[in-house]
Amino acid sequence: MNEAALTPAQLACLKDLERQVLWHACWMIHNANHLREKGEVKVGGHQASSASLASIMTALYFHVLRPEDRVAVKPHASPVFHAIQYLMGNQTREKLENFRGFGGAQSYPSRTKDIDDVDFSTGSVGLGVAITAFASIVQDYIAAKPWAGTQPGGRMIALVGDAELDEGNIYECLQEGWKHDLRNTWWVIDYNRQSLDGVVHEGLWQRIEGIFTAFGWDVKVLKYGALQQAAFREPGGEALRGWIDRCPNQLYSALTFQGGAAWRKRLTDEIGTQEGVADLLAARSDDALSDLMGNLGGHCLETLIETFESIDHDRPTVFLAYTIKGWGTPLAGHKDNHAGLMTKAQMETFQERIGVAPGTEWETFGAIPSPAPVRAFLKTVPFFAKGTRRFASPAVPSSGPVFLEDRELSTQAGFGKILDAIARRDDALSARIVTTAPDVTVSTNLGPWVNRRGLFARERMADTFRDERVPSAQKWEFGPAGQHIELGIAEMNLFLLLGAAGLSHSLFGERLLPIGTVYDPFVARGLDALNYACYQDARFMIVGTPSGVTLAPEGGAHQSIGSQLIGMSQDGLASFEPAFLDELSVIMDWSFDYMQRDGDGTHDRRTWLRDETGGSVYLRLTTRPLEQIALRREDPAFRQGVIDGAYWLRPPSARTRIVLAYQGCIAPEVLMAAGRLAETHGDVSVLAVTSADRLNAGWTAAQRARRQGDASARSHIETLLSAVPRDAGLITATDGHPATLGWLGAVEGNRTVSLGVEHFGQTGTIADLYAHFGIDTHAIVDAARSFRTGG
Repeated sequence: MNEAALTPAQLACLKDLERQVLWHACWMIHNANHLREKGEVKVGGHQASSASLASIMTALYFHVLRPEDRVAVKPHASPVFHAIQYLMGNQTREKLENFRGFGGAQSYPSRTKDIDDVDFSTGSVGLGVAITAFASIVQDYIAAKPWAGTQPGGRMIALVGDAELDEGNIYECLQEGWKHDLRNTWWVIDYNRQSLDGVVHEGLWQRIEGIFTAFGWDVKVLKYGALQQAAFREPGGEALRGWIDRCPNQLYSALTFQGGAAWRKRLTDEIGTQEGVADLLAARSDDALSDLMGNLGGHCLETLIETFESIDHDRPTVFLAYTIKGWGTPLAGHKDNHAGLMTKAQMETFQERIGVAPGTEWETFGAIPSPAPVRAFLKTVPFFAKGTRRFASPAVPSSGPVFLEDRELSTQAGFGKILDAIARRDDALSARIVTTAPDVTVSTNLGPWVNRRGLFARERMADTFRDERVPSAQKWEFGPAGQHIELGIAEMNLFLLLGAAGLSHSLFGERLLPIGTVYDPFVARGLDALNYACYQDARFMIVGTPSGVTLAPEGGAHQSIGSQLIGMSQDGLASFEPAFLDELSVIMDWSFDYMQRDGDGTHDRRTWLRDETGGSVYLRLTTRPLEQIALRREDPAFRQGVIDGAYWLRPPSARTRIVLAYQGCIAPEVLMAAGRLAETHGDVSVLAVTSADRLNAGWTAAQRARRQGDASARSHIETLLSAVPRDAGLITATDGHPATLGWLGAVEGNRTVSLGVEHFGQTGTIADLYAHFGIDTHAIVDAARSFRTGG
């Protein structure tokens, strides 16, 4: 974009704001560590890492950005972000005074915990960078659809610490962006050349430039500020430029910390005899020389704005902005400054130099001598012109569950058939579904959906196999109407895309219902990004399939063990593992509604779950075909039980001595064991668990409520098990870790044996592996006999 030239008055206001933002960022950290009452550990806050981005964020937020732009802020620059929002009235003094305290402004920008206008949560470094690329792809996806509104397209911008570039997910993301013709994406690298443990290696900028250029990005290097560029035009200026270009990162940082006298001595010793250099140095005081050498491109508002506004295309662009860690503070350049804090004496010196009078530290414009022009200027800032920029999108109603007619089928195949049936409906719900998979589309049964709905690309791409009349089951077309986004084998990218698509209603004002499929054990490969997506309250469905040692011939690491526990422990994710198709049908229909809820979080007194808040959904499915108990169970209690987490297949009575509780495709073994045990143990009850996650969540919430005085609080699992005699034995079984259901015995105090899988799998038949791991019918019967013998 090309904007009008920056006027002197505007530049003066921006420099005032730059100083004010830097002050508030440093002061809130100082207050948290040195003035406020603290706990047992250091509060921290990264004053130096904040300072290196103060100029860049001032240029962006107060001049360059537009309301449609979305920004992921470098985690350690959170104080600068909060300071900017404070100036604009989107953050409170109370929250700043309690920075990094309970209920205060967050350590790292958070969509769900902060009150100010956070676009993307950041904190697990690298993820906030990569999600901007997928947000841009999602923006293009929405713009291509006939149901989309007319929101203007914005730039997805990441403010990146140079040490973040060590994160592998960034480079996985680059390749995916190249494949999808990424655009409208800016990454601004805070190239301060210092990380937590040391100084960045020499020449990194060349590697960065080479990598980004190879993937089609425009690369802009901002090395010199306006003061330096003017000095280069003086006699001796070229010698100075050459010295700066040759200077090692560590030496530049050390001299910055030492100040003007150290700069003068080093430059005099090394280039002082070259023509013009002595006069260039003599013309400047030590302070002026220090300002000159610190005037790198990333700290020069004129250079930053000129470079940002020179971009006249929508290709992805990376800005490599040279900065100084701790710029403008007494910590500038010191190698230990990453987590360092200004002492009280240093803060007093800094406060005096920056011009904040004692007692006015929290004043909005306390560092600005004449605030009137700045107040007027802020009213013209484009980015904040429309207020906060979060959208809402109405929920898309479901047409009801899809029930299948198959007498024998796996839940994985059933999932594919249900999605195919939804695609045939061609209703509002099907139009908003977008699917994705990390190169496992066919093997996770998404193929029929993709055949019917196509793959997304901004421009239509021919299906060469079809055009050449080569027979293929995959009749896949790429084009703007497509509803499947193809990904390579990178689970981090899968969850980052699901996270971006799952925020579309808030970021872009259009509701999407994202569904991703992944081999169940490899959920763990993308776990950091899954957690990141849930932390932002993104809404999506992740289908992990095939699962467990039931994937018998595959063996080894393709057989999941702990993924059920991931589903139970992950906040923001409701985890299900149905055994039968009608259970799956009910769960999927409920899930589409649950993914769109945004209620107040009140506990449902029937289950003690907070379903009205909504969230994401995890389905753990299997390739094992099961004979169906029924094609469609109509009992409302059954359907409610499936959603709540469990229902009785064989209810208990006063004569019950054994209860078998199972989750997932191990149902046939359990039912067969129940039949055998009935011959010797009398009344045997069977509890079908569809969600250990939801049962456990409701149970712990009800216990908490009782401790707080609500004696009537009872969870769903407590209601179910209350009918079981206390002396009955409980056997739990699942194709996964036994801890998934092992806690059930604690609900009412029944003796419990928990069967499951605790070790890596191997190849074999299902019968072989179930016997080997002790989850077959024989093992269940043996466990029941142990109750008689006291074993």
